[in-house]
Amino acid sequence: MAIGRPDAAPVSRDKRFAGLIWAAIAVSIFSGWFVITRFSVTRELRIWDITALRFGIGAVLLAPLLIRRRATLSRAAWGDGLVFAMLWGMPFVLLVALGLSRTSAAQAASIAPTLMPLFAGIFAWAFLGERQGRQRWAGYAAIFAGLSLLVLAGTTTHEPPSLAGLGALAAAAAMWAVYTLLFRKSGLTPIESAALICSWSALLFLPAYVLFGLSRFSQAPAAEIALQAVYQGVLMSGVAIFTFNRAVSLLGSAAATAIIALIPTVASLLAIPVLGEVPSGVEGVEGVEGVEGVEGVAIAIIVAGVLLAPRRPVTAGPVEPRGRTP
Repeated sequence: MAIGRPDAAPVSRDKRFAGLIWAAIAVSIFSGWFVITRFSVTRELRIWDITALRFGIGAVLLAPLLIRRRATLSRAAWGDGLVFAMLWGMPFVLLVALGLSRTSAAQAASIAPTLMPLFAGIFAWAFLGERQGRQRWAGYAAIFAGLSLLVLAGTTTHEPPSLAGLGALAAAAAMWAVYTLLFRKSGLTPIESAALICSWSALLFLPAYVLFGLSRFSQAPAAEIALQAVYQGVLMSGVAIFTFNRAVSLLGSAAATAIIALIPTVASLLAIPVLGEVPSGVEGVEGVEGVEGVEGVAIAIIVAGVLLAPRRPVTAGPVEPRGRTP
């Protein structure tokens, strides 16, 4: 039996508009995550504390839903939830944290989300036989070109990012892309997926967090802990996962992940008032001739790619997945 293609069915204009709204909310929250996380990990809290808040609070808030639906959630659903937690739970957060520690916040926000649509499109084409079309491939190419320019601008004005940092961010992007493809086949609702991801991540992470005494809450101001608790535990663990899952359901995995590639632009704008980090192109970089316009051009290219990648390819008929027989 052939595996169904997640983006095969046509999307109506109303569904497309609703999907774009859900994706915009997700982009806003994800973009803020890089800024808010950077705000705390450069002060008293560490990524271990951020991870504990994100999944601990998320699990507490969403556990009642799992309890109410325990009779309808099969063993397969719990198994899917564990897989999802390994793709978009604790390991994902720790990989991005490693990338943040080895690169800059701007580079991390540019690399991981921007690679997502590339991986999602390639995986869907290679494993699900999904026809991408010329416009989508052109969009992916533009996104990759824009990302390359952003990294080039960063290496010109800052220290070059380490291979370990780049590898960690690329691995996180690939995991996220795989999650988007698997989610649509799981039969889980967006809120069920979010609840399972938080619950499994909390079960896997919190015992080690307590056992090894990783907490630094006693050294951080109460206001900062409260800020992180709301953002990580409520917005990231619940609202962001739900809104992104809704976008995937309505737009398809390739289109939703392409829109997520806007995160570098939004994160750069948010970093100006929150962190005081002004990207090159907003103000000149002393002693570096010609760099001030590179990041702006790179972002414009990424935006162009994002506009092309969600467009659904026009096909003459159904396409059977590679290597599969009916």
